[in-house]
Amino acid sequence: MNEHKKILAIINPISGTKNKHGMPKKIESKIDKEKFDLTIEFTERAGHATELAHKAIADGFHAVIAVGGDGTVNEVAAALRDSQTALGIIPCGSGNGLARHLDIPLKVEEALEIINKDNIENIDYCTANERPFFCTCGVGFDAIVSAKFAQAGKRGPMTYVQSALTEYLKYRSKIYVIDTPDSVLTEKAFIIACGNASQYGNNAFIAPQASLQDGLIDVTVIHPFTPLDTPLLGILLFTKHIDQDTNIHSFRTPELTIHCPEDTVMHLDGDPISMPANIHIKCHKAGLKAVLPKAENAKRSLLSPIGDGFWDFINAIRSGLNI
Repeated sequence: MNEHKKILAIINPISGTKNKHGMPKKIESKIDKEKFDLTIEFTERAGHATELAHKAIADGFHAVIAVGGDGTVNEVAAALRDSQTALGIIPCGSGNGLARHLDIPLKVEEALEIINKDNIENIDYCTANERPFFCTCGVGFDAIVSAKFAQAGKRGPMTYVQSALTEYLKYRSKIYVIDTPDSVLTEKAFIIACGNASQYGNNAFIAPQASLQDGLIDVTVIHPFTPLDTPLLGILLFTKHIDQDTNIHSFRTPELTIHCPEDTVMHLDGDPISMPANIHIKCHKAGLKAVLPKAENAKRSLLSPIGDGFWDFINAIRSGLNI
């Protein structure tokens, strides 16, 4: 008889908005006991998930399941990168960007079916000044909003929207120099987003063409825009068309350095962190093993049938009006 594979589920009790007290029982009832030997741990503080995952590697665990949001996934995957222990995800956060990109279901029972099938593939991860991220990172407005969101007492999409609206009224775009292996760009930017995966979370696609298996970072530079542009940018963001807007510059590169005007705040997978003025960002191809439902597909947003031609029409109007 085959020996059971050891797996560890790490539950973040404060991720998202739902209570996690019933989560262990739910996981235990659905996991394939003929295949896996399950251990469950709750995190107690920031960084604890990374510590638990490092121990799991040392103890020869087959996989570690991050039960939480993108912050929890980041902590677990930070330990698992460049190891033989695979990352599993049960998404329970506010945005669940990486899980959504990978087509991992948001229902716990369905996510556990993916774990039970044990389909493991290699995916990319990235670093910013050696700090790992797995979904997106960025400087500018989104990083400032992430910092304010982290300080808020409540979680959830509405809190994020409230933080964004408050900061938008007073935020001023800055001039950045972006150094890649192929070019040096000077950009006045509202946001510079670097995507390993395609979205921030909640199906907000900041890098709609991004792949986790191409060894490249999808960079999206959003230039300053007027309040009249805001609704259109929002539609573009949620319909996977933001890279087609004339106010946006997007490109792919295996690495880049962002030279900021001063020390700055940056977000890594939605969590804010202080960074020096020079930030080196690099993709590490196939550096993380992950339990996936299937190979990445080209599933489109429900709003995508609006069509590419519509955005060509809108851009033509904006060009004619010089807006």
